Amino acid sequence: MSALGFIEVPFLSVAAVVADAAAKTARVRILGFEATGNENILIRLGGGIADVEAALATADAFATRLGSGAVVQAIARPAEGMNAMIHFPNAQNPLYGGRDQFLPTDFPQSENKIMSNQQAALGILETQGLTAILEATDAMLKAANVTLVGKEKIGAAYVTVIVKGDVAAVTAAVEAGAKAAGPLGKVIAAHVIARPHEDLVALLPK
Repeated sequence: MSALGFIEVPFLSVAAVVADAAAKTARVRILGFEATGNENILIRLGGGIADVEAALATADAFATRLGSGAVVQAIARPAEGMNAMIHFPNAQNPLYGGRDQFLPTDFPQSENKIMSNQQAALGILETQGLTAILEATDAMLKAANVTLVGKEKIGAAYVTVIVKGDVAAVTAAVEAGAKAAGPLGKVIAAHVIARPHEDLVALLPK
């Protein structure tokens, strides 16, 4: 990879949608997400400079469409010393109990797992407030035939729950979850990604 791309957006839910769009636009790899200690998430991309710049343009446009600002930057031929800023051990943050980074190596595929060419749709619901997300999760699992992927925290009481299944089921589940969470906390975002990029799926529990 001859270039690095950085996209900083608020909220994990927005980061997932933006990263998925960026990775589908050009021949780039999602190297990981990094929590910043507040609501912002840094998306790290790698690829050729032209592809990285194309992916960043898409990311910026998608972030704007979602009502979020984005800070985007490409670095061509990054200095060798940059490697330590991009690749470093992951850890659980003791303040909020979430991962400091979201890396494709966090949840390795089992050797005998049969790879599918078609990823299940992802439903992403993010709230500010843990009670709200627990109520929402219960509602999502009862509303449709979906599977819980996992729960992620990024600090400041922002919590994201991800489910998977077919598009119709995931859509119904996310709608039910958002409705259930509303009276109990702030619903940050509710998104459905119909055919998630494999690099995004690699960052999530299997």
